[in-house]
Amino acid sequence: MKKNTIRVATDVGGTFTDLVCFKTDTETGKHSIVTAKTDTTPPDFETGVLNVLEKGRVDPSEVDFLAHGTTVVINSITERKGVKVGLITTKGFRDSLEIARGNRPDFFNLHYQKPEPFVPRYLRRELPGRMSYRGEESEPLDMSLLPKILDSFRDNGVEAVAVCFLHSYANFDHEKMVITKIKQLWPEVATVASHQITREWREYERTSTTVLSAYVQPSAEKYLRKLASGLKDKGFKGSPYIMQSNCGVDSLESVARTPITMVESGPASGFWGAAELGKLINEPNVLALDIGGTTAKCSLIENGQVRIMTNYWIERDGK
Repeated sequence: MKKNTIRVATDVGGTFTDLVCFKTDTETGKHSIVTAKTDTTPPDFETGVLNVLEKGRVDPSEVDFLAHGTTVVINSITERKGVKVGLITTKGFRDSLEIARGNRPDFFNLHYQKPEPFVPRYLRRELPGRMSYRGEESEPLDMSLLPKILDSFRDNGVEAVAVCFLHSYANFDHEKMVITKIKQLWPEVATVASHQITREWREYERTSTTVLSAYVQPSAEKYLRKLASGLKDKGFKGSPYIMQSNCGVDSLESVARTPITMVESGPASGFWGAAELGKLINEPNVLALDIGGTTAKCSLIENGQVRIMTNYWIERDGK
């Protein structure tokens, strides 16, 4: 029987990479906590994780559980350092991403300019085919244009393809068909369809979420694979869990396919911790502030509960 049970949490921020290690003596039940901090090491973020484990004198081969939080995805989005994305959508709806919503931060400012969409219009393509809101096929999917679309994407340096069809929350057969065909015609390109991330209505929100996931997928997947490989080389026998924006964890393999789910990975876990700390000190109403090297976040915790919001705004300011 092992003398200690070791649980580790690591977090990669824009400036620092942090570690908290909980050791529990299996014989006495006593707990000890080890913390450490090192510089973040872009673009090889996994190096910072290995460095902070070494600084905290934590042997990965003895770790029983490892949870990893990161701001790599949100920093990549806010700094617009993702890859070039091509979008395939329902005929007549390629401009939904740019039209977005009519509400704006300064409603009476006639000079207000929307942020540029993450996919320019010439990389937003359409395929005939239609599902109704009930999930019934009202027009068969025509994939005859798909090879030319993919050829054009290749010529324009596209590295990831996002697929989002009208009403695919009700029936995602058309999306599944297109993703399967893309993998046959262009197996090396990163792909993501809206039904793999969120089966919710509202076309702009679903399209935007899918595009952003594709935007960070190649870099996030490479980062997570290198993290898993680096930990394994150091003797870690398990698989790291990745913090999600909803304060839960998911497997590395799942998150690598849809990395947008960890867009607020690091901050979410911090706010959850703030809520638990508030309960311990009998302060159920907490205003938690997280200031990082790239972004700053704030969360209002009422009655000890962290609220889950489905709206998420990026580049939304008075300009």
